[in-house]
Amino acid sequence: MFEQNLTSEALTVTTVTSQDQITQKPLRDSVKASLKNYLAQLNGQEVTELYELVLAEVEQPLLDIIMQYTRGNQTRAATMMGINRGTLRKKLKKYGMN
Repeated sequence: MFEQNLTSEALTVTTVTSQDQITQKPLRDSVKASLKNYLAQLNGQEVTELYELVLAEVEQPLLDIIMQYTRGNQTRAATMMGINRGTLRKKLKKYGMN
């Protein structure tokens, strides 16, 4: 077996500015900026279940891409995600991806 040497630094977002400059920043920076923007738009309104909202925004595309990458192999997808297959099946069902 080999040791995986990838860190969260590999998860980056590439953007092109209006001056056609390409920038890369960690995914967490984009999530942080999106959350700040979302909260600013609330204008003081109460929000509930923010954690679930953010999780769903990240989890659904994650599942979609991993299932494509593994060609629908749930065992392999679960292993890649570090969860058991039953949990994966539950998450797929939650998002209507079963």
